[in-house]
Amino acid sequence: MNLSRRTKAFAAVAGAASIALIATGCAGADDTASEGGPVELTIATFNDFGYTDELLQEYMDEHPDVTIVHNRAATSNDARANYFQKLGKEGLADIEAVEVDWFTEAMQYSDLLAEVPESAKGRWLDWKEAAATDADGRLVGFGTDIGPQGVCYRSDLFAAAGLPTDRAEVAALLDGDWDNFFAVADQYKAATGKPFIDSANSVLQGIVNQLETAYEEPDGTIVATENADIEDAYNTVVERAVPISAYAGQWSDDWFASMANGEFAAMLCPGWMHGVISGNAPDVTGWDVADVFPGGGGNWGGSYLTVPENGKNVEAALELADWLTAPEQQVKAFANAGTFPSQSDAYEDEDLTAFTNEYFNGAPTGEIGISRAEAVTVATFKGPKFFQYHDALQNAVTRVFDGVEDQATSWDTWVTEVSAF
Repeated sequence: MNLSRRTKAFAAVAGAASIALIATGCAGADDTASEGGPVELTIATFNDFGYTDELLQEYMDEHPDVTIVHNRAATSNDARANYFQKLGKEGLADIEAVEVDWFTEAMQYSDLLAEVPESAKGRWLDWKEAAATDADGRLVGFGTDIGPQGVCYRSDLFAAAGLPTDRAEVAALLDGDWDNFFAVADQYKAATGKPFIDSANSVLQGIVNQLETAYEEPDGTIVATENADIEDAYNTVVERAVPISAYAGQWSDDWFASMANGEFAAMLCPGWMHGVISGNAPDVTGWDVADVFPGGGGNWGGSYLTVPENGKNVEAALELADWLTAPEQQVKAFANAGTFPSQSDAYEDEDLTAFTNEYFNGAPTGEIGISRAEAVTVATFKGPKFFQYHDALQNAVTRVFDGVEDQATSWDTWVTEVSAF
């Protein structure tokens, strides 16, 4: 594996609809299994990890003494609240998914998490595994996906606005900095009278994920309100992204519905978003994917599976988490939901490199994902409080979008809020 591939991409992610999936089968080597009795394993995720009933059934067919109960939270925020409320106590699933934006926060409690088996170590990109290794050298997170971003767009809406529709031509159109992206967005809005992009806060996420430092320094120094790059990001989003966005943020019922009704024409699009779009606009034929991202490259998405140390079925849970995050299963999860693998060997798998997405007009999303991952050059440091600072800044953008506060006042409100964190 060459250095450029080992160091590619960085992570972040967001929520989806609340779904509970229950399947039967699956086991491991915990105390209950060793006694020959049935084992029920629970796994808690959010978004769409690509863990379909069919994928889980593959494991269950090989482990007939175990039942898997798969629960999906409505949003990453909901999953985070539940995780930290119950970690070290009772009530968590046997396997809990953790989003990268709050994974550093979870690593403060690594002693409450079970260690990944030695046999699984080394399968991930170096940075992905290093982020889940604590100060004592214990690897406590099974890396799932990363989120190298392209741009998803409605070719039919682009055509109606007089813009190119071929994905290579769209990539050329949007290639360049954020100013170029906003100029194209202004052109679209002038031609159609409609928003160009789905949400202003997705732009904020994209810009912040291109910064080396956001709210905290690696030594723990808080720089949130003093970081000129963060203030510039906020001002850019309020001044340029708010006017061309359909919504302030994502994950509302209206936002889900708008993927089908043509309310906007483009989305900043990590691989895991592909499944969100196709799932909410199954009958729309115009969606496509361009191998491009404003400013060069960006990564939004990436999670881990963790096993609480005090769970009832720790050994069985470790076995299942190991299986789910092996390269073979992660390539299958990618095919199911676009969750781009974080495992090195997966990038040599023809099932990934040759993968095309029929829904997105046959776009070679496997190759696009690898290309977008290799375009990422900045690894944003995300400290223990990144999630809180960033969520508050998104709320500041939302207040401006909704007309509750003006640009300067909402920034001042954010400064006051984060000073209390």
